[in-house]
Amino acid sequence: MLSSILLSEDPLSPPWQRYGLAVLGCGAVAAVLWPFSSQLDLPNTVMCFLLAVVVVALRAGRGPAVLASVLSVALFDFLFVPPRFSFEVSHAPHVFTFVVMLAVSLIVGQLTAGLRAQARDAARRERVARGLYGLARELAGAMGVEQVDESVARFLQEQWNAPCCLLLPTAEERLQAVGGRGGAVPVVDAGLLLQARDAQRPLALLADDGSGCHCHVLPLAGTTRNRGVLVVTLPGDDGIGPLLEALSALVSTAVERLHFVEVAQAAQLEAVSERLRSSILSALSHDVRTPLTALYGLADSLVVGPPPLPDEARDVAGAIRDQALRVNGMVGNLLDMARLQTGPVCLRKEWQPVEEVVGASLKLLGGALEGHPVRVLGLAALPLLEFDAVLIERVFCNLLENAAKYSPPGAPIILSADVGPLMVELRVSSGGGGFPPDKLQKVFELFERGQAETTVVGMGIGLAICRAIIEVHGGTIRAFNPPEGGGCVAFCLPRGTPPPVEPEALPADGEGA
Repeated sequence: MLSSILLSEDPLSPPWQRYGLAVLGCGAVAAVLWPFSSQLDLPNTVMCFLLAVVVVALRAGRGPAVLASVLSVALFDFLFVPPRFSFEVSHAPHVFTFVVMLAVSLIVGQLTAGLRAQARDAARRERVARGLYGLARELAGAMGVEQVDESVARFLQEQWNAPCCLLLPTAEERLQAVGGRGGAVPVVDAGLLLQARDAQRPLALLADDGSGCHCHVLPLAGTTRNRGVLVVTLPGDDGIGPLLEALSALVSTAVERLHFVEVAQAAQLEAVSERLRSSILSALSHDVRTPLTALYGLADSLVVGPPPLPDEARDVAGAIRDQALRVNGMVGNLLDMARLQTGPVCLRKEWQPVEEVVGASLKLLGGALEGHPVRVLGLAALPLLEFDAVLIERVFCNLLENAAKYSPPGAPIILSADVGPLMVELRVSSGGGGFPPDKLQKVFELFERGQAETTVVGMGIGLAICRAIIEVHGGTIRAFNPPEGGGCVAFCLPRGTPPPVEPEALPADGEGA
């Protein structure tokens, strides 16, 4: 019952009603006690007036309780202490009674009003805590930032009738309102929003619309990065900071959870797509290679076998053989890419000179480099490197073949090297227009070509194979356009510590003569 009395007063009631309650309460007690003034002694009358002060303090607060204390003493002296209807005091002890009565009534009124304020504050905090708990349950099940924004807006509307705006960063790191609530709060300078987000400190600004409201900018600090800000407009700023910090923590946790869910879903989808693509590549490579080999053999037998064909038919058969050989090379690239992506690659590393692998690659390409002179610079000074010769040979073949494809006729291809303290860099440069500036990193992705519209035959997997092989060796690869023009692909291999090479023993005098 006491709790219901403590919490029944409306804190927003006008002052005149609360002070009027003090006057009416004291007057009602005096009116009730007056008919029994001859039967009641003075101490009992004092206790009745003290009870009135307590009730006024419970219902109206501190100020009306003080007024009720003064009125109680005045009415007690005027109506019940002889001489009645006068403020004169006939006995000196009555003065002490008045002083004690006033002091006790003031103390009791203040304590009662304080108890009432504490009870109301506890009830308000309990209501907010229950609301935060319900909000936490809603945010835990939210499936998108729009639901987060709606739940937070509903919570603030129910608790404080306060509008809010949730702003999250875009891809360009600009803060953008979620759910179109940008006009629900006063306009806040974008610089202040970014300052609160980056400093991870809440800001409290006075609204410039003359309403006297406070605009709270709450940063949403996540575990890995800042997730945005929450702007809340409240009519006052009476110790609500901790509750707003708890609210911002809940919102930042929900937004970060949704972000990580999106990242996990994207990673899972990418992994499934990658496995499917590798399976398709592997199946296609195995199923197509056998008929291509047969087609190449049949076309070659028509070209070189008896009886001799007419010149026109021999040219057609040669063209069929060349195209079959080219398609067979593409299928080989597909098979290599599938092998590199489906599982761990077993490297057969040996310490060997790079020159031998480059020479084997140039010999293997043969006519593919016709019309493009190849210049080799600095390979003789390279130390021995530890690598898989078959895979690095495939890297050189792909890079040289690409350089020949995309270079104008007669343009030289330059293969150079540079020795660093930890890595050895090998570069393949060619003429032509070079790589598109916006695709310097994408050219190493699967089925990505530097130029979308081109007459050059290709599938866009050569550089992807090169990157996979180099990364397996612990190196890096990059593409860039040199200032002198053209394009260049450079890859680095770890230098390591080669084994010591023993010098060859010179023949003794008289031997070998």
